[in-house]
Amino acid sequence: MRALRFFAALALQLTACSSQYKYGPEQSWDLDSISELKSKEFWFHDAQRTLYNKLSTPPNQYRAKNVIFFLGDGMSVPTVTAGRIFDGQLRGVVGERNRLEFEKFNYVGLSKTYCVNKQVADSACTASAYLSGIKANYLTIGVTADVELNDCKGSRLPQNRLSSIAAWALKGGKSAGLVTTTRVTHASPAGVYAHTSNRDFESDYDVTKLGQNPGNCPDIAQQLIDGEVGKRLRVVMGGGTIKFLPNTTTDVFGNKGQRLDNRNLIEEWQQTKPGNARVVFSRTDLLNNDPQNTDFLLGLFNASHLAYHMDDSIDTPTLPEMTAAAINVLSRDPNGYFLFVEGGRIDHAHHETKAKKALDETVQFSDAVRKARQLTNPWDTLIVVSADHGHTVTISGYPDVNNSIVGLNSELSNVDQLPYTAISYANGPAYERFYKSTDGVVERVDLRNLDFSKPDAIYPHGVPMTEETHGGGDVAVYAHGPWSHLFTGVYEQSTLPHLMGFASCLGPGITYCDLQPKARYSP
Repeated sequence: MRALRFFAALALQLTACSSQYKYGPEQSWDLDSISELKSKEFWFHDAQRTLYNKLSTPPNQYRAKNVIFFLGDGMSVPTVTAGRIFDGQLRGVVGERNRLEFEKFNYVGLSKTYCVNKQVADSACTASAYLSGIKANYLTIGVTADVELNDCKGSRLPQNRLSSIAAWALKGGKSAGLVTTTRVTHASPAGVYAHTSNRDFESDYDVTKLGQNPGNCPDIAQQLIDGEVGKRLRVVMGGGTIKFLPNTTTDVFGNKGQRLDNRNLIEEWQQTKPGNARVVFSRTDLLNNDPQNTDFLLGLFNASHLAYHMDDSIDTPTLPEMTAAAINVLSRDPNGYFLFVEGGRIDHAHHETKAKKALDETVQFSDAVRKARQLTNPWDTLIVVSADHGHTVTISGYPDVNNSIVGLNSELSNVDQLPYTAISYANGPAYERFYKSTDGVVERVDLRNLDFSKPDAIYPHGVPMTEETHGGGDVAVYAHGPWSHLFTGVYEQSTLPHLMGFASCLGPGITYCDLQPKARYSP
């Protein structure tokens, strides 16, 4: 209470002088013109406002009733920077001054993303780290590092299975759910509920195709329906109908199912749920669904991954819309909830070096965070935003301020006098688009002859690969709400669920309730 009184008195003093120095919270961060950047007064007042905001924000030490973890798959720090500029330029303001929604959070840290056996991680081993608090091997999910790739027997041993923060929430009497723009059986969402020695074991067909016996290797879709965590999730939304349907049936989108066991897991899901269990396949059905009359919600909006936001898709909900629907259903639980939300197609666009799509997916992800903030109370809901790993994308050269982030650089190469893009990759596909051989000498093509205005434009890179790879750099962590000040610093990615568990009194580790047995939610 003494700390709160201090911050209250400080806030009054700061408010009294904020008008003099023009750094009150009502001032906009946006700039319509770069001319103001030349003013020394602008930078002075900008810095003072940042100081004002930090000094006038007391740490929130209430118990977190709800935890929402947003995961931007492949959302490296350069992706965030470029996404910020891209979003600002779309809105007609100076992009460099723009802020994505999660960049408004007061507390930021860095997480180290490597796997137990790989310097550069994939989305499977990282899911084990940021959801279960234990680092694991490349391509495995929800199992310890004692389990190697395709070790089906080892993955079934109880001592090798990890418990996710979703499991902690369920054990603590809360609800849990997941939302993703990928298949709900893909690596990141699978970390919420599955245990597997190969991330590609999404259906029994996949297990068989990879040379394993489905009887010894329970597939991921089956674990979502039958598993101890999967079957108790109140909200599941994303894509991937074909992983749940037998190969003798066709889904609502006209695609043949994959399953070999003749099980219709979508029907089984609905039949085994108590109360009102709703299954929706379209944006229209989702937006028309009454959350106050929905106990369980399964939304599968495509045969595989959801379409990119920039692509014309038929009746597909956006990530902000799915996030809102999930919160509205989970909020019915008076004990609170854990929600995992993934912007999964940031990663896919980067793999294709389609930078414009990657940045647009990042903006959609930011909009989903904004929607969550609008629907929750910052005093009882902890929101954490991070990435599983980075990519090889960079912003390079010396482009002018407000230069198009998805266009050509304002500078030319000082070697071949040819233009280059503001964004490029260290490696990627289709190298022949960007290099030519003349009399045995490899030269760059003139990028002025290529069209970078289209959403599917492929961006230049160095090393030729079938697809662009992940990057091994640290990723940022942004936190807002109860105990968000704990998320500062540099730490292992596996620390994240322990911090979330502490704030919400969940999990096997030390929690706020251990230190304060009468820990309470915000009034």
